[in-house]
Amino acid sequence: MPRDFKRTDRIGAELQRELAGLIREEVKYPAIGMVTIQEARVVRDLSQAKVFFTTMSSSLSQKESVEQLNHIAGHLRWLLGHRMKLRSIPKLNFVYDTSVEQGEHLSTLIDQAVKENHTDLD
Repeated sequence: MPRDFKRTDRIGAELQRELAGLIREEVKYPAIGMVTIQEARVVRDLSQAKVFFTTMSSSLSQKESVEQLNHIAGHLRWLLGHRMKLRSIPKLNFVYDTSVEQGEHLSTLIDQAVKENHTDLD
């Protein structure tokens, strides 16, 4: 019977939980706002992880937020080393997740189309 989740998926989920807590507790940079870790994808050899995030109430642009988080990625990796029971912690690469904004945009377009269709029928 095959496993439901691969090891990389389990490590990614744990990495996501730990990073969310670390960023909330350790990052003392108010301009970045509230960071939500959407997903952490770990490569098969566990050497790297792509961390997808979004921000709320940030005074920084998406690019600046990515730069700031990638700037402190080494420190976060060091802190993860103390929290997680892994031989080596993956190198972190933060990427801004635009899927939420794309979903909102599509939802708005659908609402407009339904509204226009409804007015055409009247």
